[in-house]
Amino acid sequence: MRQGDWGDWGYRLREYRGTLLALAAFLAMFAIYIANHPVGLTPNVAQTAANKGVLLAIVAMAQTLVVLTSGIDLSVGMVLVLTNCLASTLVVGSPLQVALGTVGVLATGALCGAINALIVIHGRLQPIVVTIATGAVYYGAALALRRVPGGDIDGTLADALTGQLFGWLPASLVLLLGLVLLVWLPFRHSVLGRATYAIGSAEVAAYMSGVPVRRAKFAAYTLSGLLAAVAGLFITCVTSSGEASAANGNTYTLYSIAAVVLGGVSLFGGSGSAVGAIFGALMFRTIGDLLFVFELEPLWQPLFQGLVLAVAVSLGALRLLRVRNRLDLYG
Repeated sequence: MRQGDWGDWGYRLREYRGTLLALAAFLAMFAIYIANHPVGLTPNVAQTAANKGVLLAIVAMAQTLVVLTSGIDLSVGMVLVLTNCLASTLVVGSPLQVALGTVGVLATGALCGAINALIVIHGRLQPIVVTIATGAVYYGAALALRRVPGGDIDGTLADALTGQLFGWLPASLVLLLGLVLLVWLPFRHSVLGRATYAIGSAEVAAYMSGVPVRRAKFAAYTLSGLLAAVAGLFITCVTSSGEASAANGNTYTLYSIAAVVLGGVSLFGGSGSAVGAIFGALMFRTIGDLLFVFELEPLWQPLFQGLVLAVAVSLGALRLLRVRNRLDLYG
């Protein structure tokens, strides 16, 4: 192989290093989990594990889009909660009503993301501040919809998204693959997707180079809200109810940040992949499953998950402390 070819491969390995490490760690942890599970890898075990992992993976994808622009979205969990409450109200009835309700739920999530983008872009405020405020608004709207837990969702749709295909394949994994193929990959290879990476690397330089900074940010935040709405619809299919739970919203927001870092996405922006964040989410969820099979006391589980969250964020921050120039992230 020529020297130039080795250089190309070396660049690709560095580019996807975080994703590959997250994949390897997830496979190792999942193998340990299955090896110690009382019944092993059965279709029901795979379905349960997939449903839990896919839910966090979708939220992690939503978080990744904003992190790539060098921002943090602290409202993704509340958009999930809002759309969960909305789905438990609208996605019922005849097939036409279910279809319209689903479109309404997804449109609501996209609208929430667009509102975040408009405030960040035109208000010129820090994303973390904006999304704290909008997250509170979205949670208030969720409370207005669901003062107490309840509601329902169409059973056919729920089975299609959370059941099994061919008697063994978790449908949630097909949903996740569809989101990667239909949302992430087209965006990643589009002009706006490349602009998103440029913004995270050096926003001023990107602007001076003619990169459509505002349009790219608007697209990233809007798609983030759309994916959070998919997660809200999915959790409604899993639970068959809606709940305006601040604890759930905050938990998924924090866990999504941990998954993003574990998946090799730089908190500095401009580096990483939603696919890596997916494997980071699956790895993070597997930690809870491992604690279960090793019969650790449930009261200790939040402690261990919190430690993993702290280590994940610290590792991301440690890499930033060693960076003297943004270009060092790609060297």
